[in-house]
Amino acid sequence: MDQYAVFGNPIKHSKSPFIHTLFAKQTAQQMVYNAIEAPLNDFENSLNRFFAEQGKGCNITVPFKEQAFKYADQLTQRATLAGAVNTLKLTDDGLIIGDNTDGAGLVLDLKNNHVPLKDARILLLGAGGAARGVCGPLLAEKPKQLVIANRTFAKAQRLAGIFSQLGDVSACEFDKLSGNFDLIINSTSASLNGQVPPISPDLVNRETAVYDMMYSAQATAFNAWAIDHGARLVIDGLGMLVGQAAESFAIWRAIKPGAKQVLNELRHNLAN
Repeated sequence: MDQYAVFGNPIKHSKSPFIHTLFAKQTAQQMVYNAIEAPLNDFENSLNRFFAEQGKGCNITVPFKEQAFKYADQLTQRATLAGAVNTLKLTDDGLIIGDNTDGAGLVLDLKNNHVPLKDARILLLGAGGAARGVCGPLLAEKPKQLVIANRTFAKAQRLAGIFSQLGDVSACEFDKLSGNFDLIINSTSASLNGQVPPISPDLVNRETAVYDMMYSAQATAFNAWAIDHGARLVIDGLGMLVGQAAESFAIWRAIKPGAKQVLNELRHNLAN
């Protein structure tokens, strides 16, 4: 039976085996998907063993996405732009293809929640790996403007420079932000600590949709803050998680699974 897995450290918390097992049942695919905790100093050898033992493809999560980028024989355009890989596929001729489906997962979830992206003014909070992974797919939707804000301005500037040829992209410090945004995306991990990026509540109004890449059973800290300040819609990152997994599954099996049923089951499990 075809073998698939997710590699990370730590990995016990991963919902990927649950998601991909449901995808396989839904699409009648003969495959097994496991979670593998790779040693921090032995990631490459862990991958080598996996592919030598009939592994067909895998997902990569923290802290190995940059190492997976270097491991791949070939990279897709979106992986190259992201500077990181979250999906590896072994081809029939023995090549390892590296891809990044994080941004596609975000865009899919935004569309499923009827958030317009074309001609939108989008604010992206944070300039780390999570932010870099979604810039390309967001800009492919032709927003009016993408503003990248970060506590360290130079980091936001670097990220804006990488994507400047794909659209109107600019950088800003958190405390210099102003104006109205159609969509605000939090790519920082602040919500994990119950915190909120230090931005003005004046950026949020009744026309603003807010997206936090983190997720939890209740509203995340950032989404709760946005609700308090009148956001018209708040969304957490659980749908992005399912969306990026569906994109990976399609790369491996050439069939796109339905995300809604799996998302509903995950949401139910999270609530309980």
